[in-house]
Amino acid sequence: MAGFRALAAQVRDPARSPSQRRQALRKCLERFAPYGHRATWAHLCARGGFGPEDRSPEGHRLVAALEELEEAREVWLAYEEKSARRRREQKHLGIRQPTALDDWHSRTWGGRALLHFDDPAHVPGAPLAAVLRGLIATMEAEAGHEGRAPALAAG
Repeated sequence: MAGFRALAAQVRDPARSPSQRRQALRKCLERFAPYGHRATWAHLCARGGFGPEDRSPEGHRLVAALEELEEAREVWLAYEEKSARRRREQKHLGIRQPTALDDWHSRTWGGRALLHFDDPAHVPGAPLAAVLRGLIATMEAEAGHEGRAPALAAG
């Protein structure tokens, strides 16, 4: 099974047919889909300028959608690294009880359905990376200041 980067390379490969490139982009969502698979796909299609049912979208549109997904994934991977580093430091200091932020992180591990939307038509219109930065900042602020598990808000 191909990983995210290998699938991204397939999306960018102009030697592949548009349908193969589209399928590779959809498979990327099996690795990282912050709104859930259907809602993230609908968001990428809208932002990329092609329809969810379009079987042969233009290559540059697929690449634009992929770039948005990759940017959001980088934001998430940086957050996961920061969380891992923080937990290592806490354990080194003898803090073994996970915090409220760790509870949220464990429920969202892997970056799938961070903000789950049942209705793909009602996702934020902003770029995925901007939404994730805001979500992470909110979760960190709520967990850090109130000492409780943050409430996930959908918008």
